[in-house]
Parts: sequence; structure tokens; C-alpha cells
Amino acid sequence: MSEIYEKENKIYEKTDEDKKAELIISLINAKKDLNLANKNFETAEEGLVDYYTYQIKANKSKVDFLVNKARAKGLSLNMIEEIYFKKNQVG
Repeated sequence: MSEIYEKENKIYEKTDEDKKAELIISLINAKKDLNLANKNFETAEEGLVDYYTYQIKANKSKVDFLVNKARAKGLSLNMIEEIYFKKNQVG
């Protein structure tokens, strides 16, 4: 007896608020990465200066891209904070 089972995949469309929240979280994480790269650059050994310079440039580009994307979606700082805190509430 050979039975074939089909896996059911449910795809849920993300709401605009979910998309905005993901954008905000990505922006916050990119900013953290940029700050970390800057701190590491300040204490880097001679052989790692180029590496951290590259990381700073890459993270700066990512932050700029995400900020422009947030502006295009009409997000302001207050909206960003509100959505971010709603998504990260405990309870």
C-alpha cells in the first residue's frame, strides 16, 4: 500500500504594517552594524584597517538605502518608533 501525501503550504501575505516593521528592524540592525564597524575600526590592528574600512562603507550604503526606502514609504521617526515598539512588546 503506497499512499501519497501532499504537503500543504500556506502562504500568508504580509500586511503593510508587517513590511514596515521589517524595514525598520533592518534599518536598526544596519545602524548597529555600522556603529560596531566604527568601534572596531578605532581599535583595529594595522592588518585589519582595510577590512573595517570596507565594512564601514558597506554598512553606510545599507543604512542610506534603507533610510531612503523608509522615506519613500512615508515613514517618519515617530512612526518607526511606534511600529518597532508594537512589534517588540512583551505579552
